Amino acid sequence: MTALSHRFRTVPPVGAAHTAAGTPEDAPSETADAALVAASLTDPDRFTAVYDRHFPAVYRYVAGRLGPQVADDVAAETFLVAFRRRATFDPAKGEVRPWLFGIATTLVAQHRRAESRRYRALAQLAVERGPGDGADHAAAEGLRLDLARALTKLSRKERDVVLLVALADLSHQGVADALGIPYGTVGSRLSTARRKLRAALNRKGE
Repeated sequence: MTALSHRFRTVPPVGAAHTAAGTPEDAPSETADAALVAASLTDPDRFTAVYDRHFPAVYRYVAGRLGPQVADDVAAETFLVAFRRRATFDPAKGEVRPWLFGIATTLVAQHRRAESRRYRALAQLAVERGPGDGADHAAAEGLRLDLARALTKLSRKERDVVLLVALADLSHQGVADALGIPYGTVGSRLSTARRKLRAALNRKGE
């Protein structure tokens, strides 16, 4: 456990593990991941392969919500928690990613003030940006900042669903599994969130 804890705390450069694991097209299947988690119950070192494969994606999700300053620690903590709770993972579900992103989302919630500050800071940048501050890049950056401001209008539960789809690239079923909520609840929260986001962005354009 000590060696594994050190591994999870020794964060690789983002993208390094992804390169080692290959591209999404030739990456190991979720079934293989589930088998690794099961095997790690008797051979703990097997869990490092789960870490190597999925750390970059978890890091990007956390960084998108909390910023890069704390993303390393929160992403690493996600895998420590997953390792400690690996006996509770249901291999019948097959998919490891929703389980990992569910843990990450719980940890992000413990930093909700930092997340709110991040979105408010980005929103303020959107307000301060002048209309003539550049061409295409400025327009794209401005849209990103406008979206950050719009995200402040969502409840935490709505934001979780939206960002698990947008940043973690989970399906509706994956989001339901990650959050432990009914499939239909995912759809209703997404609909409400999209309506709020559209309203916020439309007000910005007026």
